[in-house]
Amino acid sequence: MEAIIFLDLTPGIVVLLFLVGFVGGMVSGFIGSGGAFVLTPAMMSLGAPAIVAVASNMAHKFPKALVGSIKRAKYGQVDVKLGVIMGVFAEAGVFYGKGVMTDIRKQFGDAGTDLYVSAVFVVVLAVVGGFVLRDALRSRHGETGESEHKTPKLAKWVQSVRIPGTMMRFKSIGNKEVSVLFIAPLGFATGMLAASIAVGGFIGVPAMIYVLGVPAIMATATELVVAFVMGAGGTMLYAWDGFVDIRLAMIILAGSLFGVQIGAIGTTYVKDWVVKLIMAMIMLIVLVSRFFKLPVYFSNLGMIETLPAATSELLSTASFSTLALALVSGAGAILMALVKGIAADRKAQQTAVAETPSP
Repeated sequence: MEAIIFLDLTPGIVVLLFLVGFVGGMVSGFIGSGGAFVLTPAMMSLGAPAIVAVASNMAHKFPKALVGSIKRAKYGQVDVKLGVIMGVFAEAGVFYGKGVMTDIRKQFGDAGTDLYVSAVFVVVLAVVGGFVLRDALRSRHGETGESEHKTPKLAKWVQSVRIPGTMMRFKSIGNKEVSVLFIAPLGFATGMLAASIAVGGFIGVPAMIYVLGVPAIMATATELVVAFVMGAGGTMLYAWDGFVDIRLAMIILAGSLFGVQIGAIGTTYVKDWVVKLIMAMIMLIVLVSRFFKLPVYFSNLGMIETLPAATSELLSTASFSTLALALVSGAGAILMALVKGIAADRKAQQTAVAETPSP
């Protein structure tokens, strides 16, 4: 097996990692994904091998997720029971996913894990990002004066299935009961993906929304609990084999602890479809960023004709620039939603005070 290569931390790289962590924290607090789908590509773009980026992300994820979940629990958005149960099943997925990553590295080296992580990103982001974007647009155009959350047809069916001895009641779905047998595979898939590419929220959040019927606001908050549980276990598994770069984890964590609180506050001022729309936007831009790198990884593994150095450099620059666009646009969208939400809330309060009759 190749020797583990850690990133050379120059002052400029440290500043970039801190800023990336800050934006990743905002994304984490806002959409509940842990923010790793921007952090992992960012580390890779800065020169960290994929397996080190994944392991270090998991190491920084669980303390950040703990902070975010506590913050959002104060607003009543967290279903702790559902989060812990999904987290337990996710641990099994983490164990399996870590095995996949290490096996690929044994056979193909760091170039193999770079290709694997990027390819999985492209596929998962295309499927999940496209689905969430479609649902966000439908929710926006279909708004009424009634409750914004509408239980999907699949979730209604899942809630209607009764399997004796497996039913559990959850507050996030209106105190209805769901069989643990539906939650188990969702948790396992979340953990497997998290250990493979450091992103579990891609499965966890949509699964809670569309399969279990959890409102988007509560799903993104509850996913932070899942991220904490599986992140702690995944960190120990990867650290045992020496893949965790604690320096990267601590720098990103320092930035993200500030950002996660801003993102969490933002969710209290935005509508359900806005969370979905921003989530989809960031996913699809990151997809393009990873897509640019695929030919480079194929070339490095000898699967295609070796690319000229200038072409590889151009594709790498395009990938990094697109990733920067995802970070900037994601942070801007969250801050804009927060500012608009606060302004609308203050206006509503002032209107209410003005309309209140004097004693």
